[in-house]
Amino acid sequence: MEEKVNDDTQELQSIERRNFLKLAAGGSFTAALILGANGTLWSQEAVAQTASEEREREKAADHVMTVATAYVLGASRSYPILQLDLKENIQNATNGKVYVKLAPGGQLGAGGALVQKVQSGTIQAAQHSLSNFAPFASTVDLINMPYLCGSNQRFTNLVHSNFWNTEVHPKVEQNGFKALFYVNIDPRVVAVRKGGAGAVITPGDLSGVKFRVPGSKMLQQYYRMVGANPTPVAWGETPSAIKQGVADALDPSVGALYVFGFKDILSHVTFTQAVPDSQVYSCNLEWFNSLPSDVQEGVMWGSEMTGHMNLAKVPAARGYAMSELAKSGVQFHSLTDDQLAEWKSAGGYQRSEWDSFKKELAGSMANFGKLEDAANTQGKYYVHDA
Repeated sequence: MEEKVNDDTQELQSIERRNFLKLAAGGSFTAALILGANGTLWSQEAVAQTASEEREREKAADHVMTVATAYVLGASRSYPILQLDLKENIQNATNGKVYVKLAPGGQLGAGGALVQKVQSGTIQAAQHSLSNFAPFASTVDLINMPYLCGSNQRFTNLVHSNFWNTEVHPKVEQNGFKALFYVNIDPRVVAVRKGGAGAVITPGDLSGVKFRVPGSKMLQQYYRMVGANPTPVAWGETPSAIKQGVADALDPSVGALYVFGFKDILSHVTFTQAVPDSQVYSCNLEWFNSLPSDVQEGVMWGSEMTGHMNLAKVPAARGYAMSELAKSGVQFHSLTDDQLAEWKSAGGYQRSEWDSFKKELAGSMANFGKLEDAANTQGKYYVHDA
């Protein structure tokens, strides 16, 4: 009898997986479907009903907004980019005038490729890291200034400040983008592959290590200053590069390390708190400006609400990712104040090597001083730090 029950359970699970994949292929996802995934919403009737509702929503909308990401829909458990929440919030905030069509899991590309598609208007919106965004809108590379806003709170302070809104956003828009909201993930870490350099506690431990870096010139300089050998690798090629030893270390957040399947190839993770692993949802500015004013307001309000939800989910997402990585034997290292001071001394933004970046990206040293003040000043938003 027990064997029969197990067979029935396995068959039901198989049906549920097929139903989920059927919806995934059509992009017909709602938050209600996912939240109700443990019950009758997995029935064939519910699948058909949900797909029908999505078709009706799209048919009734005045505007379709394709939002592409590199992450699967379930990634928010450890990497809170909240695709489904953004979809629902924008659709509700615009009273159904905008239908959001999600393209998750790298269906339309990842990294710089998505930024380029938004800039050209091939798609309306996408999620991308600020490091991948920087080559297309260089001013945001200020985020990667080491130890300027490496903590979650300092990053949140900065991107919600009046200075950022009045000085940085106009420059982003000059490049054809409208920033919808910034996604707080967690600080980048130093992660070392199995068979690599071992635990990294001081900058000296990175000496000569082949370190995978994204497109940000600032991050490349930082890792060079702390002794590593920066090795630019496109994000989509990074897992294989780490496995094959093309690079021995990398620096996403723990959430990204888990989501992208690094757990079985890493040995040590160190929280250096130098730079945030931050994301932004941006949309094509020309498309945004073509919308009626009330719809623009709805898109921005829905985005802001999703930003609030993101801040609340950061600590739980981090905890889940760390627990899963630890099951594979990954060891975590938090640094003392003295150890952090050594990293700041070796590569922090106070060093003169960064002055040219400050002048180029902020416009002047005086403007950079205002940027520093903004990062130091907490506004109305709070977020938990690693």
